[in-house]
Amino acid sequence: MIGLPARLQRLIRSDVQGLHAYAIQPSAGLVKLDAMENPYRLPAPLQDELGRRLGALPLNRYPGERIHDLRAALASHAGMPAGFDIMLGNGSDELISLIAMACDVPGATVLAPVPGFVMYAMSARMQGLKFTGVALTEDFELDEAAMLEAIARDRPSVIYLAYPNNPTANLWDDAVIDKIIEAAPGLVVLDEAYQPFSSRSYIDRIGRHGHVLLMRTLSKFGLAGVRIGYMLGPQALIAEIDKVRPPYNISVLNCEAALFALEHADVFAAQARDLREQRAVLQRALGDLPGVKAWPSDANMILARFPDAQKAFEGLKSRGVLVKNVSTMHPLLANCLRLTVGTPGENAQMLRALQACL
Repeated sequence: MIGLPARLQRLIRSDVQGLHAYAIQPSAGLVKLDAMENPYRLPAPLQDELGRRLGALPLNRYPGERIHDLRAALASHAGMPAGFDIMLGNGSDELISLIAMACDVPGATVLAPVPGFVMYAMSARMQGLKFTGVALTEDFELDEAAMLEAIARDRPSVIYLAYPNNPTANLWDDAVIDKIIEAAPGLVVLDEAYQPFSSRSYIDRIGRHGHVLLMRTLSKFGLAGVRIGYMLGPQALIAEIDKVRPPYNISVLNCEAALFALEHADVFAAQARDLREQRAVLQRALGDLPGVKAWPSDANMILARFPDAQKAFEGLKSRGVLVKNVSTMHPLLANCLRLTVGTPGENAQMLRALQACL
């Protein structure tokens, strides 16, 4: 790539020039098990029905009141507590960026356990905020003492807690989370992106707090291509963050597709149930592979450590299977791959490829 001319470099923030853009792996011709996507498509009859609905939309008009229908449907689907409100984003990524934008006051810090979702740090730095990462324990649990020490020292404006975490796929101790929420001087954002696959949710407890936001997405529900994230929180707090949201950030196509999916939530619930069953099968099989350690998962992915992660990654790819090599993301992830749970056939192909390359 040709570098930016010197006369243009002065126009771009130096810290932005030092960042790396979010990378997406080429996946053509490969079994795609790198991005925690639902591998199942809509049944053919529902595809036809959705196509008719999308085709009848007034694409010549800006999104209107139908967005409010989606907000109401998602609030009902999630079981939003009384006194709370909901805002929508173009995926959770936009919501994370909007939080950083709304909380960009002098000296503000964003804090999160690491390794974790890369967008927490990226969005903070893009907004010019300080980011503090607090290392998990070797078993990827929250380090309670280190977290509370960092909160007392940095007084963060925003704390992110993924529930379950990405890429480690585990749920953390609720008692530790409660202590962090109690100690937080600012906002706490509980990110439940993987809620369809999780054994627990914090939704029943967020009503106790005036500074806790709960974020979810329809990406793991089964609509990664539709890009709908949503965030629940106290009405007054949501109203302030919503002021920095771009107008018409949800297209009429995305809105209608999401409403359609919620009307057929039983179909997606059955898919999630199947993936949870497949996760258990995959976890047992990984445990039988020599030299491989797989951690328990509450998401649609499994983190596993290999004798040589790069060799295993390349071996899988050469056999037509694409996973995510996270071994360089953080020292705690040394020699780790993140494996998305796929269909029975996809999982079987991945296991055969692993057996061959190990």
